Amino acid sequence: MGNVDTKLNFRKAVVQLTSKAEPVDPNEDSFWDQFWSENVTSVQDIFTLVPAGEIRQLREDAPANLATLCYKAVEKLVKAVDNSCRTHQEQQTVLNCVRILTRILPYIFEDSEWKGFFWSSLPGKNDEEEQEALPLAQSLLNAICDLLFCPDFTVSFGRKNGPDKAEDLSLIDSCEYIWEAGVGFAHSPPRNPAHDLNRTELLKLLLTCFSETMYQPPTDIAQSPNKWIIHLTSAENRHALPMFTSLLNTVCAYDPVGLGVPYNHLIFNDSLEPLVEAALQILIVTLDHDTSLSTPAESEDPAIPDNLFINYLSRIHRDEDFQFILSGVTRLLNNPLVQTYLPNSTKKVHFHQELLVFLWKMCDYNKKFLYFVLKSSDVLDILVPILYHLNDSRADQSRVGLMHIGVFILLLLSGERNLGVRLNKPYTATVPMDIPVFTGTHADLLVIVFHKIITTGHQRLQPLFDCLLTILVNVSPYLKTLSMVASTKLLHLLEAFSTPWFLFSAPQNHHLVFFLLEIFNNIIQYQFDGNSNLVYTIIRKRQVFHSLANLPSDYGTIAKSINKKSKFTKLRSSISTENMSEVAMEGSRPALPAEPGTLNATLPDTPQIGQMTERESAHPATSPSEQPLTNGMAAVTLNSPTATAVSIGNGTMQEVTFMDNISQAFDKSNEGKSETTHSDDSARIVRAVNTRNSLRVSITNENISGQWVPTGEWVHSWKSKLPLQTIMRLLQVLVPQVEKICIDKGLTDESEILKFLQHGTLVGLLPVPHPILIRKYQANSGTTTWFRTYMWGVIYLRNMDPPIWYDTDVKLFEIQRV
Repeated sequence: MGNVDTKLNFRKAVVQLTSKAEPVDPNEDSFWDQFWSENVTSVQDIFTLVPAGEIRQLREDAPANLATLCYKAVEKLVKAVDNSCRTHQEQQTVLNCVRILTRILPYIFEDSEWKGFFWSSLPGKNDEEEQEALPLAQSLLNAICDLLFCPDFTVSFGRKNGPDKAEDLSLIDSCEYIWEAGVGFAHSPPRNPAHDLNRTELLKLLLTCFSETMYQPPTDIAQSPNKWIIHLTSAENRHALPMFTSLLNTVCAYDPVGLGVPYNHLIFNDSLEPLVEAALQILIVTLDHDTSLSTPAESEDPAIPDNLFINYLSRIHRDEDFQFILSGVTRLLNNPLVQTYLPNSTKKVHFHQELLVFLWKMCDYNKKFLYFVLKSSDVLDILVPILYHLNDSRADQSRVGLMHIGVFILLLLSGERNLGVRLNKPYTATVPMDIPVFTGTHADLLVIVFHKIITTGHQRLQPLFDCLLTILVNVSPYLKTLSMVASTKLLHLLEAFSTPWFLFSAPQNHHLVFFLLEIFNNIIQYQFDGNSNLVYTIIRKRQVFHSLANLPSDYGTIAKSINKKSKFTKLRSSISTENMSEVAMEGSRPALPAEPGTLNATLPDTPQIGQMTERESAHPATSPSEQPLTNGMAAVTLNSPTATAVSIGNGTMQEVTFMDNISQAFDKSNEGKSETTHSDDSARIVRAVNTRNSLRVSITNENISGQWVPTGEWVHSWKSKLPLQTIMRLLQVLVPQVEKICIDKGLTDESEILKFLQHGTLVGLLPVPHPILIRKYQANSGTTTWFRTYMWGVIYLRNMDPPIWYDTDVKLFEIQRV
């Protein structure tokens, strides 16, 4: 009963705050102390007892009371720091102040009139005092940072000489109190669940302070960087180094399984997981803010200090530190995928999206770490979970952001030769995926998963197709042997993408064919000896290449192809007999579309592949000006400025055109053919439902009437550059030989033909090998904006207990219910 009474008293104080006609006197301590006394003891209580509607009412009707509440809460935190937060009562006061600020800050940020509130000094001071006084935001941040290293509250006592008394927080050396051993700190302090929970609540408030970014449109962020992050990551924060180290080590040292006792997570509450999740979110948010690239508006102070967190991250260089970080990331990425004999017997963590953002930042800011990852076979421990999530998310529109970041990371890694080399390691199926059973390497896994995404993914993945094929182009010169399944999948993609009515249906579709031909050329020119499966598949499907070489460019045939497409209305159910019998891996489950009611944060359009990559020779000794670009690809402009358009609002039929074309292409390539193994293909393509206020990427048309019309000149302009010479020469040499041996020996078994091809050679018969061109990822403003929006969307959706930002007026993205 007593607990109910105290909550009732707290509730009365909240009502009184909103209903008083006159502002409450800031000096009336007995009234204000009700908000941080021991009346409430959990953050859930605060969120229940302080409803969103009343915070907004307070902001509109009694702004002075809201301002005073913020002032008094920050003042309490500062006083607690001054007193070293020694007593239990002080610690409870601190936690309640933290919870109240976490609750009300989003509602202050959402109102533009309150934008400068926290960056003004306390009222009631004379001019001289006001100049010396810190802005409220700085006082708050300084207090939070001090409290994160407060003995007996968030850290354990260190060794002290002399009288047994608490240390003065203002004099403490926080480097002695780093939370976890790891980078730059060898001592692992004793665990204390209460300290973990206190740290978590302080970090949640810190994250709420940083979330001001969510209440700005993307265009405003570049002009006015987040002042909260600038201050925390600057030299003005004396705890910057121990804080960065504590966050990093806490995340990378975390082992959810622990001693591995089955079902221990159901018996004991893990206080560390919420802390690790909050620490990881703080890390990625602070690392997003690269002040070296900021161009502040003229009205603001141009002397923005360096971001020390990025500085520290970029200067990590010891192999043992890299191994510690890489082991931590791979352990946590693979944790949800580990199979056990006892169902659900081990703890699973679900912050893989934040981990991928952190991995991206780490590789982006520390190139030595990127090279360390690539030179070790541990890179495959990153590759496999990424491919798992890509395959598992392909039908779910609410996870389109996860699809993008997975592909972006693979694009970054594929820019280095070592990834292609590492992909030759044999793959043993440790993770159940909804893909065909195969025996082969990690390269085969990559090809098969990419084929599955393209053929059975939802419509919004279309902007990623260029990226997926670019990754395959980058690694293709180093793939020593592809399995028959992977080879068939590659040819199946070419077969579908090279049908005339698909090529003529959009101005950019032919680029996919160029990428696929470049993959085949790279493998034939540089890895012919081990790729008899691919060579056999090319010979068997030679008609695809002949049709491509003889692609008609006259107006009549083009018009006929387009009409054929428009008449194509039958259900997409023609799946080949082999596809029907294709066996998925044991234990796998099909990718499911988003369930009704799933929250989905909108994202900006994907930057075009031409903006995201820059071509470099795989042999740096050759100067760029000397590279003979003979493979035809270099002459094609991959992306025109009109390639994509973003439409916000009610969708149009044009938005599904691309995936309609693809689904029809795969149906066409399946019709009447039982000689090729196909994966679920178009029967499983998920049709996107046009959602009000949703973001869509669609193909634009080139003429004023809105209907793009292919012309003979347009077809000829790229058809003449198709890099078919190498493949045609291969067919010219090998097809007669294969036909002859089949006739002479009466062969009908493909294994005998494969054996013949394995011992064949094309030395001296193929054109001069073209230079290996790698398309390396290049940072650009488009991906920076995309990552920021995605990151905050993930943080918004992951913080639903308590629901810090739920139902507030976020401007960085829109929240849809899919």
